[in-house]
Amino acid sequence: QVQLVESGGGSVQAGDSLRLSCAASGRAGSSYDMGWFRQAPGKERQFVARITWRGYTYYADSVKGRFTISRDNAKNTVYLQMNSLKPEDTADYYCALGPAGGTRYDYWGQGTQVTVSS
Repeated sequence: QVQLVESGGGSVQAGDSLRLSCAASGRAGSSYDMGWFRQAPGKERQFVARITWRGYTYYADSVKGRFTISRDNAKNTVYLQMNSLKPEDTADYYCALGPAGGTRYDYWGQGTQVTVSS
C-alpha cells in the first residue's frame, strides 16, 4: 500500500503564490508517475499536472505558465508551485500516484484546500 499526504494549502489573495507538497510512503515501487488534480465545489475533478518518473511534465492549459510540478525522488515527494493564483483556482487539490508510463492513478491523497480571493 501507498499513502499520500498533501500539505501547503491555504487562503490567499489573487496574484499570490502557494506551494503544495505531497509525500508518498509505503511500497510505491521503483518508478512511478505522480499527478495533481483539483475539484472545485459542484464541479468534476480535473487534471492539473503530471510528472513522470523521468521528470517529463504535462499541464492543463488553464495552469500552463503559472504552475510548476516537480519531484524529489530521494524524499518521495512531489510539489506543485502555484504562482499568479486566480479565484478560479479555488478547489481541493489532490495528488495521485500511478505506474510509470501509464495513464491511470492507483493511489490518491486526502486533498488540501486552496482558496483564492479576488
